[in-house]
Amino acid sequence: MAFRLGALFDLTGRTALVTGGNSGIGLAMARALGLAGAVVVLAARRQEEMAAAIADLTREGIIARGLRVDLADAGCATTVTGELARFDLSPDILVNAAGVNLRQPFGDVTAEAFDLHMALHLRAPFLLAQALAPAMAARSWGRIINIASLQSYRAFPNSAPYGAGKGGVVQLTRAIAEEWSRHGVTCNAVAPGFFPTPLTAPVFADPERSARNAAQTAIGRNGQLEDLYGATVFLASDASAYVTGQTLAVDGGFTAK
Repeated sequence: MAFRLGALFDLTGRTALVTGGNSGIGLAMARALGLAGAVVVLAARRQEEMAAAIADLTREGIIARGLRVDLADAGCATTVTGELARFDLSPDILVNAAGVNLRQPFGDVTAEAFDLHMALHLRAPFLLAQALAPAMAARSWGRIINIASLQSYRAFPNSAPYGAGKGGVVQLTRAIAEEWSRHGVTCNAVAPGFFPTPLTAPVFADPERSARNAAQTAIGRNGQLEDLYGATVFLASDASAYVTGQTLAVDGGFTAK
């Protein structure tokens, strides 16, 4: 029997803006959206990495563009909306994946380092939702996906500002959902487990630590970036029309044990 629910997951004709889309989890999610049919706009600071990411996506038949912006800047939303207008694009999907984890001992964290985590993990997603959700609402359709973390729920060493920011992401997701869902714009978050990315490179560089994290999962292994594809497309598509304000852990059961 043919798969007759494909239209629920089809993103053909949709445009997705993915912050931090030049590498790691952001790029994996951008790839998933592109493979599902969406036009993908990557928003990131490092031009060279972004060009390489766009080239990779293009080779896979995905329509991808780049938008250079520092998401830690208070004016990031103005920059993004200006560039999108230049491209004549209005996103239907926003993925807030830009982030940082400086991994500093609690006593070494400066005010500037703390503020950087808050700016990337909370302020930028808030400002972008504030700027882009009205146009989504005018079309009665939109999807906003934030990136939470294992540290949204539990503390890890040398990551206090990161954990504080990711804890805030869960509540920000609910707040955005409460404001916009009645207008057809849902907001949910993905909370990844341990995946091989530039942010987690120190973890995967330590075989013992990596194996310990894998053993903590119910599945018995750490994540592969492809494991994020299904959740991304689900939350960005019509399939999740009645799901909003939720945080979906894609962690192999790490938080279940």
